[in-house]
Amino acid sequence: MSGAGKLYGVGTGPGDPELLTLKAVRALGEADVLAWFAKAGGTGNGRAIVEGLLRPGMAELPLHYPVTVEIDKEHDDYKSRITAFYDASAEAVAEHLAAGRTVAILSEGDPLFYGSYMHLHVRLAHRFPTEVVPGITAMSGCWSLSGLPIVQGDDVLSVLPGTMAEAELSRRLGDTQAAVIMKVGRNLPKIRRALAAAGRLGEAIYVERGTTPAGRSVRLAEKPDDAAPYFSLVLVPGWSGRP
Repeated sequence: MSGAGKLYGVGTGPGDPELLTLKAVRALGEADVLAWFAKAGGTGNGRAIVEGLLRPGMAELPLHYPVTVEIDKEHDDYKSRITAFYDASAEAVAEHLAAGRTVAILSEGDPLFYGSYMHLHVRLAHRFPTEVVPGITAMSGCWSLSGLPIVQGDDVLSVLPGTMAEAELSRRLGDTQAAVIMKVGRNLPKIRRALAAAGRLGEAIYVERGTTPAGRSVRLAEKPDDAAPYFSLVLVPGWSGRP
């Protein structure tokens, strides 16, 4: 599109601002507009990570979700409202791009790995010049925080959303050497049961707020409660023959 601005999908990494890539910092410096996702009334973790790296007076485009966990994600009302939100968000970004402005959309972790950015990417990348800047994933930050070797040799690593059905989660845990369970939050009791049914609970490591000052990790079997923030995941290491 002649005269159009450039779209950047910028991975902000797992939480520690020092884990932003040099390319991500450069993209932020080139952007005229900074877009970011957040719950209604909030600013989001991605925006907090880049605080201090932005030019004074830089234009910002907050993209506030109309729903988060208030409605089941499989409900038709949730699907229609979230689809309409992504449509409208893409068009709000497109207006800036069509006017020749460069827009950087923040994405926690990596933009194309469970990131909201990808919903705008598929609506805009074929219309405007686009570059995706990869970010360090939450799982990489968390196993590094824990000092936990995750896979070795011929180990298979499965990445599983904690939102999936309990029986399916258990089946997949029993069919892999190592696993990362994302989207923990209020799903933690179900995740515990699935791990126990698969005989893997004793190996599981719970990590919350990985790479941030409040980050911590503990064996899940020793965690006394089922409270888990949005920034949390469960690691099940492979490499059974390690010394």
